[in-house]
Amino acid sequence: MWRRNRFLSSGVLAVGFWLLLADVASAYVGPGAGFAVGTTVVVFFVAFLSAVFSLIFWPFRWAIRAIRGRRAFARARIKRCVILGLDGLEPSLVEKYMAAGELPNLSRLAKRGCYRKLGTTAPPLSPVAWSTFLTGCNPGKHRIFDFLTRDKRTYMPSLSSVQIRGPRRVLKLGKYRIPLGAADVRLLRRGEPFWKTLGDHGIFSNVIRVPITFPPEPLHGVLLSAMCVPDLRGSQGTFSHYTTRGEGVVDDGSPYGGTIGGERTTVAVEKGVVRSELVGPEGGVREGAGVLKCPFEVTLNGDGGRVKVCGETYELTVGEYTPWVRVRFRAGLGVTVHGICQFLLIGTEPEFDLYVTPIQIDPDKPALPISHPPVFSSYLSKKNGLYATLGLAEDTWGLNAHVLDDEAFLHQCNEADAERERMFFDALEKVRRGMVACVFDGPDRIQHMFWRYIDENHPARDLYQGRLCTDAIGQMYRRMDDLVGRTMKECDDDDTVLMVISDHGFSPFRRGIDLNAWLEKNGYLVLKDGVRGDRYLRGVDWSKTRAFCLGLAGLWLNVKGREAEGIVDPSEAGDLRDEICGKLTGLVDEEKGEPAISRAFNTRRIYSGPYTDDAPDIVVGYHRGYRVSWEAAIGQTTDNVFHDNTRAWSGDHCIDPKLVPGVMFCNRQIETDQPRLMDIGATVLEMFGVGVPKRMDGRAMRVADAGVGDSTETAEQKVA
Repeated sequence: MWRRNRFLSSGVLAVGFWLLLADVASAYVGPGAGFAVGTTVVVFFVAFLSAVFSLIFWPFRWAIRAIRGRRAFARARIKRCVILGLDGLEPSLVEKYMAAGELPNLSRLAKRGCYRKLGTTAPPLSPVAWSTFLTGCNPGKHRIFDFLTRDKRTYMPSLSSVQIRGPRRVLKLGKYRIPLGAADVRLLRRGEPFWKTLGDHGIFSNVIRVPITFPPEPLHGVLLSAMCVPDLRGSQGTFSHYTTRGEGVVDDGSPYGGTIGGERTTVAVEKGVVRSELVGPEGGVREGAGVLKCPFEVTLNGDGGRVKVCGETYELTVGEYTPWVRVRFRAGLGVTVHGICQFLLIGTEPEFDLYVTPIQIDPDKPALPISHPPVFSSYLSKKNGLYATLGLAEDTWGLNAHVLDDEAFLHQCNEADAERERMFFDALEKVRRGMVACVFDGPDRIQHMFWRYIDENHPARDLYQGRLCTDAIGQMYRRMDDLVGRTMKECDDDDTVLMVISDHGFSPFRRGIDLNAWLEKNGYLVLKDGVRGDRYLRGVDWSKTRAFCLGLAGLWLNVKGREAEGIVDPSEAGDLRDEICGKLTGLVDEEKGEPAISRAFNTRRIYSGPYTDDAPDIVVGYHRGYRVSWEAAIGQTTDNVFHDNTRAWSGDHCIDPKLVPGVMFCNRQIETDQPRLMDIGATVLEMFGVGVPKRMDGRAMRVADAGVGDSTETAEQKVA
C-alpha cells in the first residue's frame, strides 16, 4: 500500500511550503475571467493552521480508517482492483486487430477472463460517460450532459463541469487590489465518486487523470485531476504561434468559441534574433494591470537556435520540442504566477515559425488545486519529472488550424501517455491493497485526428500536408496492447482484479449537421433580419424562436420562465419535444442518399433524478459518419443543413450510443450479458465487500472468483 510515512512527509512539506515561499499565491484562473492573486496575512495564517491541525489529527484519522479498512477487507473478495481506462477504444477495431494477431496481450486477457462490449451513455461524450463511470449514476443525477451548457440568462455557452470565480472580497490600497480569501473553484458535477465510498470504509484509492475530477475532491487516497483543468489564461488550451507571416486569432472552428484555439503573433528576425513575449493570465495586484507577459528571445543558428526565457537557455531544433520549460509571470507585490510550456521550432526559412504549447499550471507551484492532497502533484513531478497538467493536453486545435503537422501532434499524444505511464506504474508499485484507476487519453485524441487515414471516403483525407502519420491509429492500438501486457505483469496474482475499459467507441465524422439551420427551415428558430453567421446565437430573434442548438449534445427549448426570453409555455414543452424528436429521427441527408440521424431522445424520458431539468431538452443520436456541425455547436446558423467536415478532427463518437459501445476486458470471468459503464463502480464496491449505495443506478456485475471458469477458448473465438 502507499507507504504511510509518505503522508507524514507530505504534511511536513505542505507546512514548509507555506513557511518558506514568500511569493505563494492563492490564485484564480477562470475561462475568460482573468487571474487574481492574494498573499494576505489572513490567507497565510489560515493555510498554516490548516496544515498544522491536519498534522495533529492525522494519526487519529489514520487509526479510524485503518480499523474500517480491516473490517472492509474482512468482507472483501479481493485485495486490489486496477482499472485501466483507454478512452475511446473502439470495439470493431479491437476485434479486427485481435483477429489479425496484433493485440496479443488483450487476446490473452480475454482468454484468461473475458471480453465484452460495454454500454455507454446518451450522449456518448467523454465528460458524460466518465461522470457516469465514477458516480454510477445516469446524467440526471450527476448533472453533466455535454462539455458545454447554456446560460439561461444570456444564452451564452459555458463549461458544464466547473465554475471558477475570484475571491468575493478585495482590499483596495491605492493602486493595489488585494483579494481577501481564496478563489471559489466549484465542481458542478454532482454525485459521489465510488472511491469516496471506498474511502469511507477505509479502502485507499489512487486516481490518476480520470476526467471530470477538477477541482479535486477529498478522498482517502490521492488524486490527480484531468479534463477541464484550465491553462494559466483560464482557457481550455490557448496555444501561441509566433511567425513572420501575419497575426490574429487562429480560427480553428472549435465548439468552445474562442476559449480553445490559438493566437498568432507577428515577429521580426533582426540580425538572427527574434524577441517577443509569452502571454499569461489577465490582471495582477495592480489595478488595470492588463495581461501579464513574460519576455523571451530566440537566437537563430542555421536550422536551429536557442530560446532564452526567465534566465534559462534551451536548444531549439526544427521539428523537435524542448523539454518542459518553467516560466514566471510577475503580478506585483512580490507575487509570481508559475507555469510550464514547451517550444517547437517549426521552421526558420523562408519564414520563421515558432509554436508554444498552452502555458499550463506548474505542478510544483500550482496556481489552482489540481490534486488531492495538494502536494501530490508536486510528488509526481519530483518522482517522474514535469508533466502536462492541462485537462485537454493534446493540442487538437493546433492541428486543425494547420499550425502543427501530424507528427508534431502525435508527439504530444505519445508524450502525454508516457508521462501518465510513469505515474500509473508508480501507483501499481505503491498500492498493494486498495484501488488504482488511471485513464489514458491517447486513443481518443489520436482517433479524433487521424480517422481520415482509415476512412477512404473522408473529405479531409488529402487536405493536410507535412509529416503525415497514416498508421497512427494502428500504432496506437499496438502501443495500448503493450501497456496492457506490462500492466498484467504487475497484476499477476489471485487477489488483484484488472479491468481494461473504454468509455465509448469511435466513428467517422464526414458530415456535420447544422441543427440551427434545420430548426430555421422548419420554423422553430427565427433570425433577425439580415443577421446570419453570428456565434453564440447573437442573431436569433428570441421573441419568435422556440428551439435552438448549442453544444455537441442536442437542442434546447426556449421555455417561458426558464430562459430569459422564453416563449414556449411549460405546459406545451413536452409535446414540442416529442414533435421535434419525431421529425429528427430518421432524418436523411438527401445529397448523399443516406440516413443522418438514427434517433432523437426526449431527455425527460431517458434521464431521472434531481438535475433532469438541467439537461438539453433533446439529445440527438446521429448515424455513423455524422455529428453536429462545427457551426451549430457554437450557436451559429448557416445556409445549409449539411456540411462536409474538412478538418483534421475526422473521427467522433457523439452519435447514437448503441452504435459506439465501449469495451471491457477483465482477468476474471464476468457473467453479466450486457455490462454498462455505470455498473463498474458498483462492481468494485461489491468486490471489496462494501454495500452499493441506493443512489447508484449501476448494479454490481457477477464476477467469478480467481481461477473459476478460465476458458480454453481462443480470444478470437470469444470475440466471435
